[in-house]
Amino acid sequence: MAQGDSQHVDAARISQEFIKGIWRENPVFVMVLGMCPMMAVTNSAINAVAMGGATAFVLIGSSLLVSLLRHHIPKQVRISTYIIIIATFVTVADFSLKAMAPTIHKELGAFISLIVVNCLILGRQEAFASRHPTRLALADALGMAIGFALALLCLGATREILGSGSIFGAPLFGEHYEPWVIMILPPGGFLMLGVILLVFNWLGQRSAARRQAREALRAEGVIR
Repeated sequence: MAQGDSQHVDAARISQEFIKGIWRENPVFVMVLGMCPMMAVTNSAINAVAMGGATAFVLIGSSLLVSLLRHHIPKQVRISTYIIIIATFVTVADFSLKAMAPTIHKELGAFISLIVVNCLILGRQEAFASRHPTRLALADALGMAIGFALALLCLGATREILGSGSIFGAPLFGEHYEPWVIMILPPGGFLMLGVILLVFNWLGQRSAARRQAREALRAEGVIR
């Protein structure tokens, strides 16, 4: 294979690994991972952004380091090593958020520290970063991080708009709006997550049906 073709294949693979985490294998809406922070901190958009940013920092940093060290980590202690790496980045994220945004850090409470046991992050180290080169590991981590952050923001913004009548603390509907208080409570989180999962699955089924229809037409020679 020519060098240009190899670079094209690499670029296509990197793009594929990046995009899958945002849509096709979204960690929340498809794989249903990270439900603890998803339900606990999404009562406002700003909390969702802070948690999404902290998780992205930990996921990207740990994936980069695990991929770089994948040939030097003994298989017998790989999980322990991954947890130590993840815990290091979590500590950096925790202290940084506490220094730069103490109010948000206080609202998030222990959930920043609990990123260490987030099954999404440890799962990506074991299933992907430890088995692929750095470029692919970064693409996978970045896509998964964006997909997770977007899911948090989607739920957090919706709950804040309906439950408080505001977005990022800015009022939207004036003083006459009657907030849906249930939306900023745990039952509202479960309800909105169910609705969003329903819409996401419906869109996924429509996309799959269109893809099958195109493949059928292509098989019949109607299109190329």
